[in-house]
Amino acid sequence: MNTSIYFDTLPATVTEKELMELFCAHGNVVDIHIVIERTGDQPCSHGSVTMITPEGAQAAIKSINGKPFGAGTLVLSETPPGEEEVDSKNDRTIPRRMMSHLY
Repeated sequence: MNTSIYFDTLPATVTEKELMELFCAHGNVVDIHIVIERTGDQPCSHGSVTMITPEGAQAAIKSINGKPFGAGTLVLSETPPGEEEVDSKNDRTIPRRMMSHLY
């Protein structure tokens, strides 16, 4: 069963090949999808990596999450962005997918 890992805060200069090498150390990778957006003055990437086994995905998350990569730090999650809720500046909880429309 394929398992997707979602990543955020990836520097836009990181390539698909670099991500493939990073995640392949933890299991077989089926697909990598990178989305590049402009947030503020710097481009920032997010997207997903699909791995063949849940065990490989868990090992990758445990090993890679929060660690420096490229010029930034990878933030990994099994929950798609927008599905989890985050606190806004007004202390109200709103879905992450709505945050980009607010700022």
